[in-house]
Amino acid sequence: MATSKQELGAWGEQLVAKFCVCPKCKRAATLKRLPTNFKCADLICDFCGYLAQVKAASVKKLSPLPKKVLGAAWGPQKERMDSVIYFPLFLVLKAPGGFSIFYLPTDFQNEALFVPRMPLSVAAKRAGWQGFIYDLAAIPEGALIKLKEGSHAD
Repeated sequence: MATSKQELGAWGEQLVAKFCVCPKCKRAATLKRLPTNFKCADLICDFCGYLAQVKAASVKKLSPLPKKVLGAAWGPQKERMDSVIYFPLFLVLKAPGGFSIFYLPTDFQNEALFVPRMPLSVAAKRAGWQGFIYDLAAIPEGALIKLKEGSHAD
């Protein structure tokens, strides 16, 4: 059974696939969800092969943007960063009154965006696992592009 955070993530992925065109080939309805737990990517364009990450967050209001958003596993992210491989990011914010979808191209990503969290304690269910946080303050002004704003009825 999926956790509430997993359900939020799946909802964000479905929203991006429904409303967004592929940033590379500009085709509509080609962004498809990848299998759960696919490392560092959530969507693929089934026409051109474009890969993207989606992060969804619950917020009280759609504006201003949160300062930080939870990422995923630090290990795979760090390996890709060490190889200078970044995936574009779709950020989906869910508020009681609606949602917003933002897009961050790879051109504006660097190590400052990704902040490692402390590894989980030895008593934790997933002891030693380490995640990261997206520090949205590290994004240059104007780099995060708003693509869509809507209501939950959309």
